[in-house]
Amino acid sequence: MTGKTSIEDAYGVEGGEALTRLYSDWAETYDESFAAAHGYIVPDHLARILTETAGSDDGLFPVLDIGAGTGLVGAALVAAGVEGATDALDLSAKMLEVAGAKGLYRNRICADLTETLPVADRSYGGFVSAGTFTHGHVGPNCLPELLRIAKPGALFCLSINAQVFDEAGFGSAFADLVAVGEITPLNFHRIAFYSPEATHDHAQDTGLVAVFRRV
Repeated sequence: MTGKTSIEDAYGVEGGEALTRLYSDWAETYDESFAAAHGYIVPDHLARILTETAGSDDGLFPVLDIGAGTGLVGAALVAAGVEGATDALDLSAKMLEVAGAKGLYRNRICADLTETLPVADRSYGGFVSAGTFTHGHVGPNCLPELLRIAKPGALFCLSINAQVFDEAGFGSAFADLVAVGEITPLNFHRIAFYSPEATHDHAQDTGLVAVFRRV
């Protein structure tokens, strides 16, 4: 599968073991065969939204890049002038190995987001994520665990595939967390996943960036 993995493969896979195999096979060519070839711009959107929302927030760090993969979001944060400790969390050790070679992260954490994370309570002041909350990947069941490791006031900027937002139950999960006072009311940014020049089958895919804070 190396070098031939496609968006359809990623959207069609389900389960942690299958995801691990897919991204391990894809790791070495991911930046070129997917991000560059398809005009993937979600990391740039996230970096912009995070910096615009956080402003001069001294409590933003450390930031956790959820589903960091090969470090595309980490690179976008650096390019946007975000200076502070950032850690990478991903299911694939191979993807994290590629990210590590770029020198973008303080720590790399190989763990399953749907299980208890090897992270202490109230560890992070900021959270970003691109490509994790999508078809066949991770649903809103991980939100309580992310809130456990979030500092009070921690800022979240999470990209969610628009097609799965309702199907996976993100709307009701967020509404419940607001209702019980665990997170602030959300702001949403509609974003394009790919550059205007993209012509592939998924060129018109969009997402919502959910922006909120831990209470």
